[in-house]
Amino acid sequence: MKIKPTKGDRVFDICNVILMLIIVFVTAYPVWYVFVASFTENTVLLQSPGMLLWPRGFTTGAYEMAFRHPLLMRGYRNTLFLVGVSLPINITLTLFCGYFMASRGMMFRKIIIIFIMATMWFSAGMIPIFLNIQSLGLLNSLWSIILLNAMSVFNALICKTAIEGLPPSLNESAYIDGANDLVIVFRIVLPLIMPTIAVLILFYGVSHWNAWFWATVFIRDHNLFPLQNLLRAILIEAQGLLQQAAGDEDRFNVYAETVQFAAIVITIVPILAIYPFLQRFFVKGVLIGAVKG
Repeated sequence: MKIKPTKGDRVFDICNVILMLIIVFVTAYPVWYVFVASFTENTVLLQSPGMLLWPRGFTTGAYEMAFRHPLLMRGYRNTLFLVGVSLPINITLTLFCGYFMASRGMMFRKIIIIFIMATMWFSAGMIPIFLNIQSLGLLNSLWSIILLNAMSVFNALICKTAIEGLPPSLNESAYIDGANDLVIVFRIVLPLIMPTIAVLILFYGVSHWNAWFWATVFIRDHNLFPLQNLLRAILIEAQGLLQQAAGDEDRFNVYAETVQFAAIVITIVPILAIYPFLQRFFVKGVLIGAVKG
């Protein structure tokens, strides 16, 4: 039997919808503004500092100028290299660490878990990390960023909880059949926790795509900068970098403002394009990794 909503319920629903619409607008409008501004003529953008709901004086010149920038395209390749090389390392180490922490029969398991967990609360600091990278000869190399962020303990804990939710009889039957731990990890555990792995790929991928701090610390060659460092340079030191891309002062003056918005769009589009394909795994994977079954 359907319960008729009271007047108070209707008022609450109306207020709730209005509040949600305001939140959506406040969240989505900055992204929409950046997208629209990237297709707007520079002079029109400077003359219209207020709200912008659609492109005015539509032009793609800012994107042409951005894609002509040699460092921006090189930054794209560096970031794709970081993500492509880091993700297999991240998932493999996270899976191994989670499997170890979830295995009750491992020797010294509790003591080792305490040491692993301690790294979440205590850090050596920036100077020891820098000296360590320097002693390994990894300064001014993308491998310094890849190896430094090889595994997240937080993500390993999510993986551990997901593995603990699997029936122990699976491992026991595999051991009886002669399987070792590597076979169990890759042929039994990994396929069964794929929703959690998809979430971890998203976590790691977004983290690597948006990372810029350690590249600033370890890398001095602009040709090795990831995309986010170049975007930061374009936004902070726009004049010198953009004049280099424009080739002449007149072209720079035409697109000086809009090319910055175009650069932002170029950096966020890949993540926005990939996320819908992983969204269906997101809620399921987080719940599996957050609540012990």
